[in-house]
Parts: sequence; structure tokens; C-alpha cells
Amino acid sequence: MGALAAKLMAFLQPGIPKDWGLHQTLGVIVPSKSGLYIPDLLVAPDDVVKGLPFIPAGAAELVVEITSPYNAKHDRVDKVVGYAQAGVPFYLLIDAFAPLGPTLTLHGEPRGDLYRVLHVAKFGEIFHLPAPFDVDVDTSLFPVPDDS
Repeated sequence: MGALAAKLMAFLQPGIPKDWGLHQTLGVIVPSKSGLYIPDLLVAPDDVVKGLPFIPAGAAELVVEITSPYNAKHDRVDKVVGYAQAGVPFYLLIDAFAPLGPTLTLHGEPRGDLYRVLHVAKFGEIFHLPAPFDVDVDTSLFPVPDDS
């Protein structure tokens, strides 16, 4: 997961406004779930973060979760609902353990506890992250997990 997160950060950095930050392991409070999620990456305005260990989930502009064999269901189901309910504009799920092969799914336009799926791509394809980021992510550079 660390190598994949590092690759993604390199692609995201040029598309992030100067007064926003890219953060790893910054907690987000999800009121509907009465809890705290710690996404693999998130983008949030600097004036919201202010060096805090956690922020309201709805203050994040983009949340990224990268599945592992142990958390995939939680990332695919529970977190989609929690982030949508919190009003996170974009939720990017990088699912290296998807049943049909590694994929990226961009969720957006939250309404209640649902997102609209904006884009799905398989590892190896170019994945476009729309405005306000407007960056292309070359997923052929992502490490593919060993199933053995």
C-alpha cells in the first residue's frame, strides 16, 4: 500500500490548489457512523487542517482508500456510505483486491448515503481525476499485489 500511495501522491500534487494539502493518516470524523475513519490519503484546505489530528469528513475535498485483503469490504461498503453521508465531494477507492482485478472507482455527487459512480478504470489505464484536480493518473505505474 505504501508504494501505491506514494505513486498516487506524485500524480495528485500538481493538481492540488496551493492553499490545500495532501495528507496521509489524518483522521476524519464521520458523524453518521459515530466514529473516526483514517483514510490512506486525503486532500483538504490548509485552513481546515491547522495541524489537527482529525477534521470533519465533510471538510475534505477528496478521500482516498486503498484496500488490503483485510479491509476491502469496509472500504467498498461502509466507508462509501459514511463518506457520502458526511458530504465528501469525491471518494476514490483503489481496490487492488477487486474480484475482477485491480480497479479504481471514483465516487462523487453525494446524496444522502449514496454516491454516483463517476469513473471506473482498471490498473494499467489512464485515470482522469476531474476538476478541481484535473490530473491524469497513469495506473500502469501502480504495483499489483501478489495473490500468492
